[in-house]
Amino acid sequence: MIHQGREVGGMRGALLAAALLGSVALVPAVLQAEQPRAQASAPLYKDASKPIPARVEDLLKRMTLEEKVAQMVTIWEHKDRIQTPTGDFSPEKASAAFPHGLGQIARPYDRRGVTVSAGAAGATAGVANRGAEETARYINAAQRWAVEETRLGIPMIMHEEALHGYVAPGATSFPQSIALASTFDPALVERIFSVAAREMRARGANLALAPVVDVARDPRWGRIEETYGEDPHLVSEMGLAAIRGFQGTTLPLKPDKVFVTLKHMTGHGQPENGTNIGPANISERTLRENFFPPFERAVTELPVGAVMASYNEIDGIPSHANSWLLGDVLRKEWGFDGVIVSDYFAIREMVTRHKMFTDIKDSAVRAMAAGVDIETPDGEGYVHLPELVKAGKVGMGQIDDAVRRILTMKFQAGLFENPYVDAGAAEARTNTPDAIALAREAAARAMVLLKNDKGVLPLDAAKIDRLAVIGTHARDTPIGGYSDVPRHVVSVLEGMQTEGKGKFDVDYAEGVRLTKSRSWSADPVELVEPEVNARLADEAVATARKADVIVMVLGGNEQLSREAWADNHLGDRSSLDLVGPQNELAKRIFALGKPVVVILLNGRPLSVNYLAENAPALVEGWYLGEQTGHGVADVVFGRVNPGGKLPVSIARHVGQLPIFYNYKPSARRGYLFDTTKPLYPFGYGLSYTSFDVSAPRFAKPVIGVKESVEVSVDVTNTGARAGDEVVQLYVRDDAASVTRPVIELKKFERVTLQPGEKRTVNFTLAPRDLSLWNVQMKRVVEPGTFTISAGPDSATLKSATLTVK
Repeated sequence: MIHQGREVGGMRGALLAAALLGSVALVPAVLQAEQPRAQASAPLYKDASKPIPARVEDLLKRMTLEEKVAQMVTIWEHKDRIQTPTGDFSPEKASAAFPHGLGQIARPYDRRGVTVSAGAAGATAGVANRGAEETARYINAAQRWAVEETRLGIPMIMHEEALHGYVAPGATSFPQSIALASTFDPALVERIFSVAAREMRARGANLALAPVVDVARDPRWGRIEETYGEDPHLVSEMGLAAIRGFQGTTLPLKPDKVFVTLKHMTGHGQPENGTNIGPANISERTLRENFFPPFERAVTELPVGAVMASYNEIDGIPSHANSWLLGDVLRKEWGFDGVIVSDYFAIREMVTRHKMFTDIKDSAVRAMAAGVDIETPDGEGYVHLPELVKAGKVGMGQIDDAVRRILTMKFQAGLFENPYVDAGAAEARTNTPDAIALAREAAARAMVLLKNDKGVLPLDAAKIDRLAVIGTHARDTPIGGYSDVPRHVVSVLEGMQTEGKGKFDVDYAEGVRLTKSRSWSADPVELVEPEVNARLADEAVATARKADVIVMVLGGNEQLSREAWADNHLGDRSSLDLVGPQNELAKRIFALGKPVVVILLNGRPLSVNYLAENAPALVEGWYLGEQTGHGVADVVFGRVNPGGKLPVSIARHVGQLPIFYNYKPSARRGYLFDTTKPLYPFGYGLSYTSFDVSAPRFAKPVIGVKESVEVSVDVTNTGARAGDEVVQLYVRDDAASVTRPVIELKKFERVTLQPGEKRTVNFTLAPRDLSLWNVQMKRVVEPGTFTISAGPDSATLKSATLTVK
């Protein structure tokens, strides 16, 4: 019996130890002498000197149908089939349950199989998951079984979630995706996901179910927080940066990198009535103009490992059954040769939710025909593939193609040579000082200053005797969905207390409580009773009355905007207003006539009309990760000048939806008794200084349809503080054969300028940036004039005309 964490004996153990130390020089000479004989007798697929395609074909021809299908299957909810009751990996149980091997284990860090919930696609509420060393030992034991106790010794993929950092206990939690998008800083995002990859690989994980590159165009949708916003160019740039961080730009994978899974192809971000997995009633043109670009650019510019199909349907066909989407477009048109994975339970849901089939075997046949290679999180449909092949419903060629791609990924990950990790080192490689510093930097760079009347911000500690911190989430810090428990989360209260040491006193009052729990994975969402909040508000007003300055945290939490993965686990809303009596509390606090700074921590863009009109200072923070409090203190006290910009338009109310900025000319005509203008436009964000952004200048005012053009924009810091500005470049095709958006973001750059400093930012507009999909659905550049605009946001622009002949 092989127990979890047991060292491998004999020559294999010595070689493993040497591999973990990264030096064959540490292997005894006698064992080194034995190596060539062992390699000479090994099959070709085990020979690392051979090309990966040859190794794949050699292994594929040795596999039985059952062994091939085993590679297409995952295990998650039913990990009790491979574990002891206490959660240790059991090779005996694994061999009994999976005699032909197993393709991958979902979320090895979690305790599924020990504690099981009812079919949810998220975490289990109230369960303490495995730490770094325990996860690494679990994965080592599982890989040891796969490598040493299955017939062909094929290692497994270990996939984990990593939306804004590795989702595991103690791992570094960075700002949520929508907050990262607010940085408009792809280099920062690349650094963040390099840390996430490093922490994942240290524990043995090798595939991230991230990044989400859905374009999100409905803020009612609870998953909008998981996205990089409403604009296809911004989403593309942030997605590419995340991929570079996770995976690097070349294959095979480096030892500290993991494969990515692009999520979710596609249309997911504009569901019918704003509810998760609702039909995406989207035309092919809209798909190509808005939803395809982040996926297309990713798979054509970088070696993406995997793409996940989306739950929703498009034109009556769920993505998991859509051979046009996954086959014609993704594989043939874009040339994607990686793995296509199912979303959790999506093959089952073609039976249970879409009501498309009555038998999951039929669903499996359709998913195979569409090109889905791997079923997650458990084998429900694909376990029937051997009988479906024998019945002639699935072709052997389909199986071989899928398994060929899966094996290629495993070889490219280096798993055949290095299936194990150094479990003893995993903890030390997690949440390291550089990762913590990066989380703090990201929190500060993500914040968007929405309002700063009369220069309330930044605060001057020398002028404060007593500061009041108000708000339940000023102490109990929300960090967003797809999170576990970091080693330490710095609350806004802690950040203010640290700031005040030796300078000023800090008092705290809860003020208003939103929900009885903020557990993202718990099914029920219960609002707090009015009488409780009435008492808390009275206490908060009394506390605030004694203070010189008030920092008030409002917004939402992980229960109020989240993935609605089941009918009893909802997360979408019909309103964008603040939940509970938050406006009423704010009104009472503002009435005291003191300087008040409102910090919003929330997952979806909220209709904060009252705060926008009445708050002296208003900051959008989204969810800022484990360094929330220190990041807020850095901005509020002026060590960091806020430079974040909104990656989404903020609506005044749901009646304005959709509110995205890149609308068509015939939209937004007007309403009786209301405006079509958003509360805050896309790309908006203030600073403690001021900037001037010039109109664009062209190296050539006239170009050909196949030419690129250099565009220059001057940006000047006209204020008294150093600060950041995001120079945004927009394009409008003035006349075309099909209707075009009023403006489209094509380039941006975040720059830091000293007071009085002027810089010229140079962009290159390529033919693709000026192209459209014509009547024949071909991408072309049409001759004519283009209005090219530059500015600090989508509503404050200076323009020039470019002619294309």
